[in-house]
Amino acid sequence: MTSFSHQQSAHCESGVISALLSQRGLKVSEPMAFGLANALAFAYIPVVKLSGQPLIAYRLPPQFIIKGLCKRLGVKVSFRRFKDPIAGAQALDEALDEGQLVGLQTSVYYLPYFPEEMRFHFNAHNLMVYGREGDQYQISDPIFEEPVTVSGKHLNRARFVRGPLAPKGLMYTVESVPESIDYPRVIRAAISRNVKVMLGAPLPIIGVKGIRFLARKIAKLKGSPQEQRLFLGHIVRMQEEIGTGGAGFRFIYASFLQEAAELLSEPELERASEAMTAVGDTWRNFALAVAKQCKQPEAIDHALLAQLLLSCAEGERQLWLDLRTWLQVPKSDSAVASR
Repeated sequence: MTSFSHQQSAHCESGVISALLSQRGLKVSEPMAFGLANALAFAYIPVVKLSGQPLIAYRLPPQFIIKGLCKRLGVKVSFRRFKDPIAGAQALDEALDEGQLVGLQTSVYYLPYFPEEMRFHFNAHNLMVYGREGDQYQISDPIFEEPVTVSGKHLNRARFVRGPLAPKGLMYTVESVPESIDYPRVIRAAISRNVKVMLGAPLPIIGVKGIRFLARKIAKLKGSPQEQRLFLGHIVRMQEEIGTGGAGFRFIYASFLQEAAELLSEPELERASEAMTAVGDTWRNFALAVAKQCKQPEAIDHALLAQLLLSCAEGERQLWLDLRTWLQVPKSDSAVASR
């Protein structure tokens, strides 16, 4: 069994890559991993369906955090997918026998250590395997307080499910890490990229434009009361239950800005962190209002919900505008921050 320290995190993908890098000696916190991957986003994609409802995303797609972070930091990561479940299981065993820590993409539904009420068909849950004893695999799942174990049968089934975001046995290991990180450079690059995603996306369904697009959809929502409640309930589920949720991702990004402010001694980033926390609160208030509207017997107040969502959009717009202004100010000379 590889020696390591389990760390609980807010989100599975950022938590796993943070843990993998930390075990290799590159100490990167979960918020820093999330922020440097410029993972924060918003997208309303009606052509992609989940259980008959449109996809609503609050972050970049699965694996973008890992790939984006490692590319920005110069970390070498090996990714492998498999057509044959037996080959996938053998590859995992070989990596563990070599003492490697292995990240996996799995389905929540087939992981027996999840409480039954938490299981649903979400195929992009990341976890880390750090050892095995016979057929029992030792798992560091970042959303749990303590490590857990799972049988090879259950783990392989979770790795080779079908459907949206099918993992196809995906496993990944960190091959090498850089000696030092130029934090002033990589932080500015990551924030700049996020500004472009949230303010400059050409499609009206991405970024701040996408939030406003969804608000207009809610304002003009048609269909039976049951259909309307299903659609609104889906928004809340995508925001608050899938992964970390829209508000939760905003809070993680606020922590990234806080950490970046301390590293770079930048008061503007400190103020941006406070503003992002307020944005997360606004998203939570919107979700609460939607839940209350869906439960009441009276007709849904579309105008109220649309206005609350527009408040989310305005809060994000002002935040990203402020960050864009900060990026345009010539940066001061600063020493390279090493790990």
